Order: sequence, then C-alpha cells, then structure tokens
Amino acid sequence: MIPITEEPEQKQAPPPPEAPKVEEVLQIAENDADVEETTIKSSEDDNTAVEIKYIEPVVEEEEPAEEEIFMVVEQMPEFPGGMAELMKFLGKNIKYPTIAQENGIQGRVIVQFVVNQDGSIVDPVVMRSVDPYLDKEALRVISTMPKWKPGMQRGKAVRVKYTVPVTFRLQ
Repeated sequence: MIPITEEPEQKQAPPPPEAPKVEEVLQIAENDADVEETTIKSSEDDNTAVEIKYIEPVVEEEEPAEEEIFMVVEQMPEFPGGMAELMKFLGKNIKYPTIAQENGIQGRVIVQFVVNQDGSIVDPVVMRSVDPYLDKEALRVISTMPKWKPGMQRGKAVRVKYTVPVTFRLQ
C-alpha cells in the first residue's frame, strides 16, 4: 500500500509594493508665444518632375592580408623539380648525427615550414620528433633548401604552410 503524501503549505511572499504613480504634467503655451513654423514643400504642388539619379554601388573585392599564411591554396608551392628532386636533395644533404648512429636511433621527423611569396623557406618547426639530434639535423637541411616555386591563390603568390617528412634510416 502506497501512503498518500501531501505537500506542506508554503507561505506566500507578500506582493511587491506598487510603484507610485507619476502624473504627466502638460505645459500649455500662451496664445501670443513665438512659435517657428516649418512648411514642407511637396513636388506635387507645383507639378515639377523629380529627377532620381542611380548611383552604381562600388563593390570592392576583399584582398587577403599580406601576412596571412594559407594551409591550402589553388596551386601548392613546389620544390624546383618536384617531389622526387626534394627527396634527392634531402638524401644528399642529410648527414646522419654520429651520436644517433651509435645509439641506433632512426625514424621519421615531420618538419613544417612556411614558403614565402618569393619562394624562400622560413619558420621551420619540428611537428613530430624522434630524437633531438635528428630533429636538429632535419631543421638544418630544411633551412638550406633552395627557393621554391611559391603557392598561388587567385593568380597571386601567397605564403603557404608546408609539411615535409624527413626519414632517417640506418643501413
């Protein structure tokens, strides 16, 4: 059997006091007071034609900021000679750090950098690290790269962020 429960009576808060009524006071002007009258002239009164001139709106295309760094563009930046030449360049210029060789450290260092409008490489950053010595060598080689063909957006060279894997493999 379920017992019947009753909610206890809650005391009601007294209603908020009424705001005092503000009476609107009208000021009556005297009949001999100086009042300036304005008249609005209508073109209908004197039957003159109203000439409406159409001014064509000027639409300015918003140009991207010069300092904006794009991630994806219509035409991505390119190493001179393509990806095969980039891999050849990396293979030829990487000098495996002796400490890493002795310790048997190998792997892939992911490096991200910005290709400027003139094709120069700036701001190389290691995105995925393997070993501090390998990271340092990858950054050194990336910063010695020749100028790239810059990325294009709307027919204009722009700054583009680019990522390259640098693989270190022991024989």
